[in-house]
Amino acid sequence: MKKNLLMWDETLFRDPEVFEFDYVPEQFQFRDNQMRELAFQIRPGLRGGRPLNSICKGLPGTGKTTSVRKLFTEIEETTKKLVPVYINCQIDNTKFAIFSQIYRRLTGHLPPASGTSFKQLFDAIARILVKEELVLLVALDDANYLLYENEINKVLYTLLRAHEAYEGVRIGVIVIISDLDIDLFRAVDARVTSVFRPTEIYFPPYEPAEIREIIQVRVIQGLYPNVLSEEMLLLVIDQTQKIGDLRVGIDLLKRATMSAEHAARRSIERDDICGAYHISRYLHLSYTVKTLKDEEKKILKALAEASHKEKEMNAGDVYKTISESVKIGYTRFYEVIKKLDALRLINLHYRAGKGRTRLISLRYEPQNVLEYLS
Repeated sequence: MKKNLLMWDETLFRDPEVFEFDYVPEQFQFRDNQMRELAFQIRPGLRGGRPLNSICKGLPGTGKTTSVRKLFTEIEETTKKLVPVYINCQIDNTKFAIFSQIYRRLTGHLPPASGTSFKQLFDAIARILVKEELVLLVALDDANYLLYENEINKVLYTLLRAHEAYEGVRIGVIVIISDLDIDLFRAVDARVTSVFRPTEIYFPPYEPAEIREIIQVRVIQGLYPNVLSEEMLLLVIDQTQKIGDLRVGIDLLKRATMSAEHAARRSIERDDICGAYHISRYLHLSYTVKTLKDEEKKILKALAEASHKEKEMNAGDVYKTISESVKIGYTRFYEVIKKLDALRLINLHYRAGKGRTRLISLRYEPQNVLEYLS
């Protein structure tokens, strides 16, 4: 029996890095057309000109971020004159925060935490670009968060019109959006659209055969032989296709392997996969809740608690309940509700009657929402 058990210093992972979300695979499959289009948009920057602007659009887990990160790695290996800067807008979603990250990429450190105005910050960035004859390429990942915070116009306007205030500054922008309901051309104002003029690059969901091949490659790279049988591999693929998000499958593999390791077994069993699935399928909920502000978490918590009693909630009634504990005006409350709807945490719809009654329902079971909030 001991031969079938792991020793304390043994592991089932050949390379655990393969199962991390920010891992960029050497062999990146099924996105050749999108990569070629992105490379075409970026090409003027390699020659010292301003890169063309792009929008990468598609559902979560369709390879948008990986495509951009892979191209950025290739740029960094090719030239020092085109500087790619990746911004995660779930984390950095204000104009000052985004330009602080650009400053850090150019200088190696963040600007002073206090006493620095935005004008001083941007002046410093522009001086570096002009003096060192650098071209800047900024990727705004999950840029829909800038829309929710009403920052998108400020950020794009500053980036795209920088050359008007600072002669010689050349900046291109890649906007990455995972919310297919967003029409960015309508969302931004005229002074931005007049200079933005992006090419939209669509990332379709992976086909079942593509999901299978991608997961197989990750298993070969990340796990030792015989850890995952063909039968268990098919189960992982089936669970991934149910959710339709490749990231869920990769997270599922990681958790199932850790479960088998914890039990000191040399292979992954059905119970490991089924147990991991119950966690991995809430990946979107878990990840999104972490990005919410305290005020937004309190409102989501109140919605979850109210949802125990009533599946569909009247927005006005919910506000009356929430305003007793959360000091918030109705306008701000409704902005938060619209954001939670856009983030696919709740459904916001209308019922005809005297006026238009706004109705709210959770997309997840209330106990799951409360669990991840806590």
